[in-house]
Amino acid sequence: MAATLKDIAEKAGVSTATVSRVLNRDSTLSVTKNTRDMIFLIAKQLNYKHTSKKSGTSFQKRLALVQWYSESKEQDDLYYMMIREGIEERSQSQRFDVVRVFHNQISDIKNYINGIIAVGKFSDEQVNALSELTDKIVFIDDDQFSEGRDCVLTDFSKGVHRVVDYFFDKGIKDIGLIYGEEQTTDHLRIIKDPRYNPFKQAMQEKKSFDKSVCFKGDYTKESGYKQMNHAIKELGANLPHAFFISNDPMAAGALQALQEHNIKVPDRVSIFSFNNSSLASFVTPELSSVSVATRMMGRTAVDLLIDQLEDKDHVTARIELDTKLVCRKSTINK
Repeated sequence: MAATLKDIAEKAGVSTATVSRVLNRDSTLSVTKNTRDMIFLIAKQLNYKHTSKKSGTSFQKRLALVQWYSESKEQDDLYYMMIREGIEERSQSQRFDVVRVFHNQISDIKNYINGIIAVGKFSDEQVNALSELTDKIVFIDDDQFSEGRDCVLTDFSKGVHRVVDYFFDKGIKDIGLIYGEEQTTDHLRIIKDPRYNPFKQAMQEKKSFDKSVCFKGDYTKESGYKQMNHAIKELGANLPHAFFISNDPMAAGALQALQEHNIKVPDRVSIFSFNNSSLASFVTPELSSVSVATRMMGRTAVDLLIDQLEDKDHVTARIELDTKLVCRKSTINK
């Protein structure tokens, strides 16, 4: 016998009217998030077949959005926040519930989810933990394709080459680099900056690569500030006339260091950043930055997950999205 609203209401300890309004996404209903989640969970456990009064579509699926960043760190680096917004936008249009889970909560994910979108970098152990929950997983910003898993990535190489070409077209051939390195949250995997090798290759092709003007940080604003101060002190008058910097927070920190040393941007040093988050427009001068299709990355991941769920002949995909240059006042625009 098929489950009814009354069955769900009895298990949840609420009225059938409440169950109906929750399942129909009635935003005017005043109930706690725990109550809403409990109703959806019970409906799923009872295999209740719900039809929306508004759309006639079947009961929503639920995905776990696993983020390797903590919520506070996401606020510091808007790159991952914009990816998350893309996931949530597409999920809503596709009638998916999204459960946000942070890196240290993987064990809390229950078996009532239909799939996982994992955002960030994960060690083999963390990937295995996710795989034990479901085989329906899409990774964003972590190349798991060789392991037979769907992933959505940015074409770092083309974006970096465009920056180098841009500076050379402006007659600037001495280009420094401030880049990053990080670890997974369990410290079991070191992730090298995917922009370093493309930068090295692009500069070598122009016979201009100089390792002494490359400085490694950790993607934070504080790190960008520290590394630019280091470059100013170490290089003196030989400070490059341009810097490519791996993300906007580091670029903002580097810009602050240059300003404190009265080094004019872009008159003496031009800066080109990467990601083009809203931060790039909030500093002075505004940062030129490589624009990454962050929201599209999120939307694409949801589409891949849907294909995994609906197509028994799904083929593992590695989708790499293009970038574009956004030029602002931190670069000379002759």
